[in-house]
This record gives sequence, C-alpha cells and structure tokens, in this order.
Amino acid sequence: MGIRPATSLGARGGVASHNVADQILDYLAVESATLIFGIPGAGLANMLERLHKRREEFRFVVCRHESAAAYMADGYYRATGKPGVVMVTSGPGATNALTGTMNAQFGGSAVLALTGEVGQPYLGRGYLQEGTDCGLDVRAIFAAATAYSADLADAASAPILIEQALRDMLSVPRRAVRIGVPDNVAASPSCGGVAPRPPWSSAAYRCAPGGAPAKGVQRALEILGGAKRPLILLGHGCREAVRDPDTARALRCLAEWWQIPIMTTSDGKGVFPETHSLSFRTYGLAGCQWPQFWMIGQDGKPAHDALIVIGSSLGELATYRWNPMLVPSGSFLQVDINPAVIGRGFPVTDGCVAEAGAFLRGLWERSPAWPRDVAAVEERGRTIAALKQTHAPVVSPAAYASEARPLHPAALCRLLNKLLPENALVFIDCGNCVGWGLHYLIIDRAQECHSSLAMGPMGFAVCGVIGARVGAPDRLAVALVGDGALLMHAGEISTAAKHRIGAVWVVLADDDLRMVTQGMEMLFPANGGFAGMNELGKPDLVRLARSLGADAWPIAKTADLDEAWPMVLSGADRGRPQMIVVQIDTTAAPPYYDKPYWQQKLE
Repeated sequence: MGIRPATSLGARGGVASHNVADQILDYLAVESATLIFGIPGAGLANMLERLHKRREEFRFVVCRHESAAAYMADGYYRATGKPGVVMVTSGPGATNALTGTMNAQFGGSAVLALTGEVGQPYLGRGYLQEGTDCGLDVRAIFAAATAYSADLADAASAPILIEQALRDMLSVPRRAVRIGVPDNVAASPSCGGVAPRPPWSSAAYRCAPGGAPAKGVQRALEILGGAKRPLILLGHGCREAVRDPDTARALRCLAEWWQIPIMTTSDGKGVFPETHSLSFRTYGLAGCQWPQFWMIGQDGKPAHDALIVIGSSLGELATYRWNPMLVPSGSFLQVDINPAVIGRGFPVTDGCVAEAGAFLRGLWERSPAWPRDVAAVEERGRTIAALKQTHAPVVSPAAYASEARPLHPAALCRLLNKLLPENALVFIDCGNCVGWGLHYLIIDRAQECHSSLAMGPMGFAVCGVIGARVGAPDRLAVALVGDGALLMHAGEISTAAKHRIGAVWVVLADDDLRMVTQGMEMLFPANGGFAGMNELGKPDLVRLARSLGADAWPIAKTADLDEAWPMVLSGADRGRPQMIVVQIDTTAAPPYYDKPYWQQKLE
C-alpha cells in the first residue's frame, strides 16, 4: 500500500534531527550491515525517510516479495559473514517475510528482520495493515520462529532491545531475530544521541562464545591415538570456523597428521575440500559412496572404531534418518557449541561443549606432541587410498559420464565441476536438485556450497544467490534450482536486473514437481502412477527470463553449455543476470532412491 501522511509524522507532527530510525541505522553501520533487502510500505515511512537521507551510506534493494527478500538477506550473510537485513512493512509484509526469516534461523544465518507497524496512536482502531492490536500478534509469530522478537515501545527502550537482538543474532551459532518498529517510534528523537553507549563499537554491547576445554581436546587426542579406523564428521556448524585460514589449515594438517578420513553432513558440504585425498565428501542425504565402505565391514558390523562429530546436531538428513551404521564400535565424541544437541541424535560416549574453530585449532596444536603409531597411521592412509581407488564415489559413473540428449542431471553436474571457477559460491535449492547437487557436485577448497536442509523451502537458492552475488561481486554465484522453485520467485529475476546483479541460475527444466511425483510413486507403487499430477504447464522459461531482464540460454546437450559458458561469465561480470535452462532427462531419479551398500549389509 502507498504511504499515508498520517503515519509519516512523529509524535509532534515533525521529524527529529536524530531519531530512532537513525539509531537503528547507526547500529547496522557498526555491524557492517549497510545492505538492506525488502519492500517499502506505510508502516516503514520514517525508516524509509532516513534510509533515503543516508543513501550514500546504505543501499536498499527493493525486491518483489518479502520472503524472497529474507532469502536474499540469508544468501548475503552466507557469502559475506556480515548480518543480512530484511526490512518490510506491517501486517502482510511481516507475515510474508516469516518463511525466509525462519529458514535463516534454522540454517544458522545471522539475519535481522525489521518489520514496520502503524503508529501507536492508531493501534486497536482498525488501521490498514495493523498487526499488534488487531489479532495479528507479529511479535509472537516471530518469537515462535526466531531467536528473538521484540517491538520498540518507545525511544528510551530502543537501544536495549536493539542490542539484545544483535547479541542473539551474532552469537554462536548465528540466528535470526526480529525487531518491530511502530512508525511514530521510528520518528521519535533518539535517546543518547548517535552513540548510546560509547565507545561506539560492537564490543560495547556484545561478544560471542569461543574456546574449547582442554579436557575435551585431550579426550579427542586419546581417541585418535588409540583408534585403528577413526573417522571425523563435520557439520554446517564448522562453516564459519573454517573461513578463518588458520582454522582451515589446522583442519587439513590434523587430517594429514593422523591420516584420518573426513566427511561432512549434507548441509556441511564443502567445509572440507572434496578434492583432498582424505575427503569422503558427504554423508547423509544423497551422500557419497565412500563413507559406507569405511564404516561397515564384510560382516555388516561397524568397521570404524571411533567417530568425532564436530558442528552437527545429527538430524535426520545428516544421518540417513539416524541410521545405526554411523555408530562406531568404540568411542563416539560429539562436539558442539550448543549443549542441547549433544547426545540428542545418538547416545554418545563423550560430549564436549566447544566452539568448532577453537576445538580444531586446539586439536592440531597438541597433535604433533601426542604419541602416535607412525606405521599404523601410514597404513591407514594406504587403506583410505585403496578404498577410494576400488569404489566409485557416485552411484552411477555411467550417468555422470553420459553425453546423452536430453541431458542427464548427473552429467550436468560433471559439466559444472569442470566450468565453475575455483572460488564459486554454489547454492542448491530444494527438490531433486538437492539429490543431484549433493551427490555429483565436487566442492573444492575455495568454493562454498550452500543449501537449506533444515526447513527445505523451495525458492531459497533462487533468491539467496542474488544476495550472495551482491555481497560478493568478485565471486561467481550460481544456483542449481528446479523449474518449480524458480516459478515461485521468478519475479526476483527483475530484482537482479534492476540492481545489476549478475546472479546465475542453472535450471533443471522438466515441467514437473518431479521430486514429489517420483516420491509418491515410490510410496504408492500400486496406485497406477502419478504422471501429470504435478505438471507446471510447459512455461517458456527462456522467454520469461529474457522478459524480466536476464540473458537466457537453452541447453539440450553438453556442447550447448560449453558454448554458452563464456558468454554467461561475461554477462554476469557486466551485471546481467544469467539463466541457463537445461532440458533434463525426465526419467532419471536422484540417488536417494538407490539401495546403497550399507542398506544391503544391514538387511
């Protein structure tokens, strides 16, 4: 809805020289959160006025849908490590932003949702898009879905509530938070001027947990020193830690010193470089083949005698629905900053509350002085190499190598492995693209892979890739998405075009919600099939993308993508959004439907 004059005035009908809206922006500036995604509206009038006044300092990316804006803020955080901010108006603006903000919460992303509200003098009188006093309790809705939700009641309380939101958002693990801003409060003169708590730095009001207990590190060394066939599982909770070069180096050195294989959860894909000789890539949903051959012996019993899990809550998708093959015959150590998740997924022999980076660094610092059987360590390295030489990492090497037309999704991943630059940001949406991407993409040291497997909303990557590209314009940001997810947020292509954001979408085009169709056929094989039930109506995605301001490339065979790729890179560098529409083999099913080796042995 448009701006109404009645809501754009402060308590006395004017705008203060430094008001609460300024104060909110001051805090964002301190946190380097100067890029804001959202949609304007009446409940934001005074926030918008100050944002416009400070447009040299802040950038406001106007999106097409509020949930898309929240996904972009999430993608921005993932690419930069800086807080993502989504700003929306009252009522439906706030509720539209809920899904994307909630997804950030469960994905461990630092996202702040600023939701407007009509001026307090009008509360309870049925003002347009009112929430607070008309049965729509926005504060409670977000409180149930984020780490913190509060409304600014007046100028005096603003600094306290803002600081609490920032503390919760930027603690470890990162979280999503929400602050509601009534329009008249935004216009009220701020209390405390520009710097409510000097010195004006984040250290004045927040700090994050860190460190690792010496006993926990020692216990891990005892486990590594005494195990013959140990294994390390890294989760999404390690992602922020390994962005630190010293921590990433400590992890590599640790693995090489002990010759211990490293695998990651599905949402931790790429935390350890998947081209490393000690990488078993991913475990869990659509996981790599290698881990099962390390963990299960010929007799079907556990072959690994120690497991160290760092930064994973061991949820459903990370564990093949808590499959017992993960449990070793010996010690099971789970390390996490959140004590509430330790022992929740599986009973463990040892638990350690620690920050992942500090734990990895501490483990490596003490490793060289810790006794080890060098001959046994070297033999373990040879065993790992032989395992990887004997067994393919993927379910279907033939599909991966295929040159058939239409393109097999596994072959598409092979092409992307070849074409993506060494520092690419890869976003995987929800749907069958998850199965193909997690299983067949290979994420190297400088690349990052981001998915959203806690909540699994369609459209996360469609929008998140825009936030990532605008936050890291020197890195190619690519989203692997299905056509169903794309159509949910196709309007955001015009957002990217308007703001000259060279995001790249690789679309698996099959004119169907294929994951649902195939899943229903697996669940109900006697039903007669579900073909046609979830078709999309044969939209012309190439014409759609071009009409919204993107360059679009129809791909039917491998040579088409090889030919188009230089132009895709060139267009993205010039700020033109790029869409690669791949006609895929609709009969292909992702690897989570195949019966793996471990299931055969356990049966």
